[in-house]
Amino acid sequence: MAKVMIMDTILRDAHQSQAATRMRTEQMIPALEQLDDVGYYSLEGWGGATFDTCMRYLNEDPWERLRTLRKYLKKTPIQMLLRGQNLLGYRNYADDLVEKVVEKSLENGVRVIRVFDALNDPRNIESSMRAIKKYGGAYGGVCEAAISYTTSPVHTPEYFVKLAKTYESMGADNICIKDMANLLLPFDAYKLVKALKEALRPETKLHMHTHNTTGTGDMVNLMAIFAGVDIVDTALSPLANGTSQPTTESLVATLMGTEYDTGIDLKKLTPVAEHFRKVAAELEREGSLNPKVRQVNVNTLIYQVPGGMLSNLMSQLKKAGREDKLDEVLAEVPHVRADCGYPPLVTPSSQIVGTQAVLNVVMGERYKMVTKEMKDLFAGKYGKLPMPVNEAVAEKVLKGEKRIDYRPADDLQPEFEALKAEVIAKGYYTQDEDVLSYASFPEVAENFFKWRKAKNEGVDAGLAEGGVYPV
Repeated sequence: MAKVMIMDTILRDAHQSQAATRMRTEQMIPALEQLDDVGYYSLEGWGGATFDTCMRYLNEDPWERLRTLRKYLKKTPIQMLLRGQNLLGYRNYADDLVEKVVEKSLENGVRVIRVFDALNDPRNIESSMRAIKKYGGAYGGVCEAAISYTTSPVHTPEYFVKLAKTYESMGADNICIKDMANLLLPFDAYKLVKALKEALRPETKLHMHTHNTTGTGDMVNLMAIFAGVDIVDTALSPLANGTSQPTTESLVATLMGTEYDTGIDLKKLTPVAEHFRKVAAELEREGSLNPKVRQVNVNTLIYQVPGGMLSNLMSQLKKAGREDKLDEVLAEVPHVRADCGYPPLVTPSSQIVGTQAVLNVVMGERYKMVTKEMKDLFAGKYGKLPMPVNEAVAEKVLKGEKRIDYRPADDLQPEFEALKAEVIAKGYYTQDEDVLSYASFPEVAENFFKWRKAKNEGVDAGLAEGGVYPV
């Protein structure tokens, strides 16, 4: 059997899962050349929540972060996470923006794009996949289509195999099992990987992504490896385990000298881990890293709450002064999820379901207050839900609003040129990438542009609102 390959998440999902994505580029740079020399399949360093957080909290241009990573990572491919039609934001975007984001991501240094849809609706990732195949050739780009793993009456092994074959037929080079809440148990992982390897073409790589929220992540990875998985995701020890991924060093040591040997030298990981141990301590002192997220919580198997969602729920309850309600909110999440057709809990569906669970508990009555996003979910504006919704709840939520059954993005007109004109008119345009930042988070991007302009022109940096690291 071929050696197992590793994608390390230390530059993206590890700190997103444990420290609300607050690691700064300057904290990454000292270790990048050493990381590049390890021999990973790829390093995940972009996409997901990094795009939002760079501008909102860190006074960083996310595109500049990507270019910086590419400068130092000369041998190891940079991997990113793309939310299909939701791109790097939380709504559906027009197809022209989807194409532009993919083009610019590849142009600026991304080489592997993991694309997924929260509802596993293939219609919501077809534009992204088409763009990856269109522009990827010039850069050696890899299209990795991800299955959002969850459990429900409909989410069976047969369901996932059928979905994976659909993604493969759409052009996927890799298929990823995206187990964002560590719900996939070890023996189930073995069976699923076996079934997928038998169903997919030999050249299609199978990639396992899990967390260690329930404490089973290491076993999930090991059983997946025994079943023939090609690539697994891990995180270096300073930001591993709990809501993050299983530890890189432990897996490398476990497989050493076996037919599954990763080929990675543990001695090369030691100084890199030491650097990020200092970074983790800094994040903890700043209050970004809550030690609670490093704990094992087997109740996740009941609540199905991934790490990022748990952090978000804790934050919402803290702002409302209702931290004592966390257990009630977690218990409410499965009820809300069942009401809206059992969507997998991953961005943005996790935020939608989680926020509604908070409202249901805090208001003391289910669906007394409903978010716009929850209405849109019921209305089909995020895509096709896995199962029929609770019609009694739908009537209360929608209040007569029309539902759709076609691809939501079909309603969207091209956006890029109009947004570009808007950014130029406001005096913030420096590159096409600015337009994509603005499209994703208009208010956040505009605040960042104000700060950037003030800094570059030597004016008071306080013109930028909300920055926590003012220059």
